[in-house]
Amino acid sequence: MSKAFTKESENEAEDDLEATDALPPGTKNYITRKGFERLQAELRHLKRVERPKVVETVAWAAGNGDRSENGDYIYGKKRLREIDRRMRFLGKRLEIAEVVDPARQTKRDQVFFGAIVTYENKAGEERTVRIVGVDEARSELGEISWVSPVARALLKAEVGDQVEVRTPNGPEMLEIVDIQYDEK
Repeated sequence: MSKAFTKESENEAEDDLEATDALPPGTKNYITRKGFERLQAELRHLKRVERPKVVETVAWAAGNGDRSENGDYIYGKKRLREIDRRMRFLGKRLEIAEVVDPARQTKRDQVFFGAIVTYENKAGEERTVRIVGVDEARSELGEISWVSPVARALLKAEVGDQVEVRTPNGPEMLEIVDIQYDEK
């Protein structure tokens, strides 16, 4: 049977479902305004720029004849599937997103969603993290998901509190040094 008539992935629908299962069951998809706008911008870029560019390449490659050995055509079709899958994922996530404004937090002495928390470990090393939504977490910028072990341990804590985080190397104690709700 020709490859043209087989599905690239038998589990494409399952891939989309798995991506939405990153949230704990029964919880809302909390996200900050900036994170929501960043996901919207990515979706817009995929729809208006990426996909049309790849469709144009695939159409050109298809016109060149034999598709079975045409790298531009094969890669283009694969890239289209990736783009379409990402667009479906983003659409679903934006649909269920609940935008939270950390600046409107009234209990500023406790750690909640959107807080910028500075904590110290037992070795005296300080680290500052911002607790954000699952879809917007970027560890390289110090943004951690509200469902991550560190964030879960920090939630509802106050300055001076010590919390325990379970790590692969065993439990670790963290002391809350500072809590802010300002925009980073």
